[in-house]
Amino acid sequence: MGKLILPNLQGKQMGQVIVTLTVTNRIDQVLVQRGFISSEKVRSYPLDNILVNTGATLLCLPASIISQLGLVQGGEAQVETAAGVQQGQIFRDVELSIGERQGTFDCLELTEVPYALLGVTPMEVLGLESDLKNRKLRVLPMNSEQRYAKICQVLLHSK
Repeated sequence: MGKLILPNLQGKQMGQVIVTLTVTNRIDQVLVQRGFISSEKVRSYPLDNILVNTGATLLCLPASIISQLGLVQGGEAQVETAAGVQQGQIFRDVELSIGERQGTFDCLELTEVPYALLGVTPMEVLGLESDLKNRKLRVLPMNSEQRYAKICQVLLHSK
């Protein structure tokens, strides 16, 4: 496990950013903290060849990974794809780790493709941005002033 098929982007690879990340069932981690299960029972998987997709909002995982993690469904959403608008399932409590950065997020289930996508919301929360020229993620400095400024900027632009 861990290796996912990368979408066929032959001829479209300029600016493509590929990352390695780890996804973990956050509920399992809480159960370990409370003493209900042992740490060996935590469902966690390293994933290689994850495409950074600035056109996607959420972390998007294939149904097979969601099933292996044992994630809890949290709702549904209308999803716009190349095939048109479809109904998608949202799953809760995925801990996402990229390098030293980690956070807990919702994810969208991908039912028709065997690869995962990293959308912009987790990247912003974790302080990461796409460096298309160098084809990697850039780790931004994280401190309360920068977070506050970004939150204020978003609130001002939403009015």
